[in-house]
Amino acid sequence: MSTKPQTPAVNVNEVSRISTGSVIKGEISSPNDIRIDGTFEGRIVCSGRVVAGEKAQIKGDIVCENVDFWGKLEGSLYVKDTLTLKDTCSVQGDLHIKRLVVELGAHFDGTCKMLTDGELDKMSGALSGQKPAQKPSAQASTPAVS
Repeated sequence: MSTKPQTPAVNVNEVSRISTGSVIKGEISSPNDIRIDGTFEGRIVCSGRVVAGEKAQIKGDIVCENVDFWGKLEGSLYVKDTLTLKDTCSVQGDLHIKRLVVELGAHFDGTCKMLTDGELDKMSGALSGQKPAQKPSAQASTPAVS
């Protein structure tokens, strides 16, 4: 008699949640999944899945393993595995992802960069709390005048 390995169920008490009507500004860092149905402004770093519900409004960057997105986002997504843009979402920003699923009706305005496994390794630093690397500015800096 063989036994199949069972996938452990997600403990609902280990999912951080920002409920509808809540407004939070700042930075969230979590080793567990996060569900957002309210308003968040800042930066989210999550080692698990981020789920943004239909009423979610997010301004800022999200760095995580996977995302299911129904709400509104102004910012960038850094997703180590799969980003799913659901039919009601509106995203304005840049996507840095490995896999992308876009449902009919989803709205996206920005750029999309598909990450290679090597780039994913570099991004793992971002998952541990370091800010993702920014593109160098095209402007030359001018020396300060005294």
